[in-house]
Amino acid sequence: MSVSVVGHSNPDTDSVTAAIAYANYLKATGTDAIACMQISADNLNPESKVVLEKFGLAAPQTMTDAAGKDVALVDFSDIGQAPANIGDANIVAIVDHHKIGDITTGSPIFFYAKPVGCTCTVLLEMYKNNNVELPKDIAAGMLCAILSDTVNFKSPTCTDADKAAVAELLRITGVTDQDALFMEMLKAKSSVAGVPIRDLVFRDYKDFDMNGKKVGIGQIELATLDQVADIRDDLYKTIKEVKAEDRHTVLFMLTDVVKEGTDLMVVSDDPAIIEGSFNGKIEGQSMWVDGMMSRKKQTVPPLQKAFGA
Repeated sequence: MSVSVVGHSNPDTDSVTAAIAYANYLKATGTDAIACMQISADNLNPESKVVLEKFGLAAPQTMTDAAGKDVALVDFSDIGQAPANIGDANIVAIVDHHKIGDITTGSPIFFYAKPVGCTCTVLLEMYKNNNVELPKDIAAGMLCAILSDTVNFKSPTCTDADKAAVAELLRITGVTDQDALFMEMLKAKSSVAGVPIRDLVFRDYKDFDMNGKKVGIGQIELATLDQVADIRDDLYKTIKEVKAEDRHTVLFMLTDVVKEGTDLMVVSDDPAIIEGSFNGKIEGQSMWVDGMMSRKKQTVPPLQKAFGA
């Protein structure tokens, strides 16, 4: 049976390209594997579409039900971000760069996680340590994933290892203008024109279990907040609808890459928890959090502490 390599729900570029890269790594080291994702190719986020098309990478296969499959997880280890029936799958490996989640296994597995800015940084280390040849097209996808996850090194999640990985991948791919590549990706990622509001909310969205309370956090990265000025009310209305779907809190991060901060939209049963977590005041729909760029490092941890998770 082939191993299905899959990233988290609502996959970003790291989740998509990590699945491609790890599936290739497994095949190169003697294990049949298939790159998968929890959506159809038509529903890929705009940034990932640009990356795959630019470098000629095939989109991973769609897999929404893990029952009965041998599965390797990349870029997550939380049940809430997994395919349906993950408890009925045989999880054989996890490669990640987040906190350890609530996935459990019945036997020992391969587990490789490091506190870096991107799963593809971890995967590059695996390729190098085991002398596995890295195809140029997959290297290009990995390069894009690291630039995206680290916001071109602006995110506090970025480490020296990520920067070294980018330098290595630039050499392998022959890409000469890192900033131009990032801006091409940002232009696609931040595009909101004509996109249904609910699709925007779920473009990069994750649910978290925080001490028994379901907390959803979405994010879009923007060159300027003016890009969403005309749709703010519609975004807020949709966030309220998402919150009503049995969630305690929904946060939506409007991250200004240039100003390096986030306009945090908030709908919560207890707004004071959110204000206390980020030392701010919700005014109307949102609160500005200076320096907030990363959901993983700057948004989730203070909330977990506040919720006692």
